[in-house]
Amino acid sequence: MTPRRGPAGGPGDRARHIPVLPSEMLSLLAPRDGETYIDGTFGAGGTARSILEAAQCRVVAFDRDPEAVRAGSALVREFEPRLELIQASFGDMAETAVAFGLPPVDGVVLDVGVSSMQLDDPERGFSFQSDGPLDMRMSRTGPSAADVVNTYEAERLADIIHELGEERRARAIARAIVVRRADAPFTRTGDLARLVARVARGGKSDGKHPATRTFQALRIYVNDELGELERGLKGAERVLKPGGRLVVVTFHSLEDRIVKRFLAARSGKAVHVSRHVPERSVKLSAPSFRIVNRRPLTPSKDELDVNPRARSARLRAGERTDAPPWPASADSAGRSSRT
Repeated sequence: MTPRRGPAGGPGDRARHIPVLPSEMLSLLAPRDGETYIDGTFGAGGTARSILEAAQCRVVAFDRDPEAVRAGSALVREFEPRLELIQASFGDMAETAVAFGLPPVDGVVLDVGVSSMQLDDPERGFSFQSDGPLDMRMSRTGPSAADVVNTYEAERLADIIHELGEERRARAIARAIVVRRADAPFTRTGDLARLVARVARGGKSDGKHPATRTFQALRIYVNDELGELERGLKGAERVLKPGGRLVVVTFHSLEDRIVKRFLAARSGKAVHVSRHVPERSVKLSAPSFRIVNRRPLTPSKDELDVNPRARSARLRAGERTDAPPWPASADSAGRSSRT
């Protein structure tokens, strides 16, 4: 997708979204007058607003969802000219920064995953709580969740649901999907959720709806969320000034693991690849980050009382050193992707 600047006019009410760990984010980012920050996941603009209100600084915000960009026009007008909103994926922030002539920045904030507005709109198809079209596309482009469940072979579907949803009954769910779609394709979230619930309810219960993991897996796959996160972390490494801060909020273990390993590798610390491989530190070049908080920050009870959706949030931060960015071939665990 070609990045483009958002409109300067139009309505935009996104009061439903509550930023997660807002005071912790601001404390670690420490905005200062005259500095420039990137908000890679604009959403409803809550994070961008808090940064702009904390200092007389500039914020360049990214969002790949065209609806978020349109709705954000009111906030752009309110803080003009200090806020600029660009329709682009945060995974492309380094390339977009070059395309728009942005200077090296003093901070990057990423609040990853699906937004409250996307979850709460049945027509976007992200949630099984309300029936809607089986879509899940953040950018409104490319194959939808319906395309995946109606065309992929059972083995591939099972791999997606197991790896991205960590669902123990992935193979049974995938087989049931393939059998049912032979009679009629899946087009609605409610239809898929009912089938998954029938199959998955026999598995171990953890208090979640039986379809939670399957829907998570499809959403992550359709939007390439983990690949986007890895690209975004490497992009932040390229656009940050020495001393600039990277602050990332994640919402499930797959995301948090990527951020943890990226910062560990880039800071020269040992990286735990798996339980079958000893911890090791592979230095391809000088450390490009210093880890700011050794343990992830989590929401307080007071925040969870106000915003229960924050319960799985984890915040990690790193500070850019003056070393050059690592080679593009280095993966998030600090190993060459070619080996």
